[in-house]
Amino acid sequence: MNDHIYLDYAAATPMDPEVLAEMTPYFSEKFYNPSATYMAAIGVRKDLDAARAQVALVLGARPSEIVFTAGATEANNLVIRGVMAQYPDSNIIVSSVEHDSVLLPAREFESKEATVDAKGIVDVDALIKMIDDQTVLVSVMYANNEIGSIQPVHQIALALEQIRKDRRRAGSERPLYLHTDAAQAANYLDLHVSRLGVDFMTLNGGKIYGPKQSGVLFASSQARFRPQIVGGGQERGQRGGTENVAGSIGMAKALTKAQEMRAEETARLKELQNLFFDLLEKAIPGIVINGSRKNRLPNNVHITIPGQDNERVLIELDEAGILAAAGSACSASNEEPSHVLRACALSDEDAQSSLRFSMGRDTSERAVRKAVETLTNIVA
Repeated sequence: MNDHIYLDYAAATPMDPEVLAEMTPYFSEKFYNPSATYMAAIGVRKDLDAARAQVALVLGARPSEIVFTAGATEANNLVIRGVMAQYPDSNIIVSSVEHDSVLLPAREFESKEATVDAKGIVDVDALIKMIDDQTVLVSVMYANNEIGSIQPVHQIALALEQIRKDRRRAGSERPLYLHTDAAQAANYLDLHVSRLGVDFMTLNGGKIYGPKQSGVLFASSQARFRPQIVGGGQERGQRGGTENVAGSIGMAKALTKAQEMRAEETARLKELQNLFFDLLEKAIPGIVINGSRKNRLPNNVHITIPGQDNERVLIELDEAGILAAAGSACSASNEEPSHVLRACALSDEDAQSSLRFSMGRDTSERAVRKAVETLTNIVA
């Protein structure tokens, strides 16, 4: 990866060579439209169905519950807009630290935002108290894209199941769905939808060493939502448009490999993360670690260096060959302080003194030590 030390894997991952190899035939000799009726196209349709079944196997779902999308942003919009269109007299609850692709569509409807503590973890009891008879959807991300905090999704699922039982006893037919944006979680956490207890899950190929503009929506067969892209009837009528066969094949391969490597890679990165934190705390007095140390993605290092301008620091890191970030790449051009850090009660000044380093498969101990050494020299 050139001479740079890349520490922004939460923003984008390089394509895995095995994934690219799986995709390559579908750009040339297997280019056929899978909706066509001749045998060559039918073969491509079978390959697409196999990729769908592969994703379903990883998630513990049925193939019919898998919708291929152009990334997690589209999938998040499809869930929120689709469910709220199906139940227009309802409301939605989201956490205050969601990605903008959840927050912004939710704000188009009657919505409430559940608070988090200083570590970025949702207050489950407070969230449950926000649910009323009109609530149809709760959306809480599996792991945060900025500070890496892992949310108690299964605990929320158990609470929602009790509310569903109470509704049925009261004669209410309004469903209560749980959605989780798992874009950042897929490399490191269990994605089995039944064990989690979710009705919807969104995934992003560009975060798991697969192709950008590829994604998946798991939508339970029991859930109802209206398609937002119509025309053609593809994806069982849930997402119109000629299928991105190469992207879907790559997404399936990347997801399968990520989950196969999950335990080993989590353990390796956890050691590097602990080293990163230890070196930073020794080298830079007054440094603050943001997010939970315990319930955290193993690749995430998010810090505040009081008094430092993160934009200046990032430019100097870049000049020294260290590629890092201040937060979500999707809002990097926005000069406003991070809504995630604000939700965690950081001041705007501290938010603008914060940095995110996110590690990945190519990150080594040498890279971590070099990054800390370079950062220390910059802020000294």
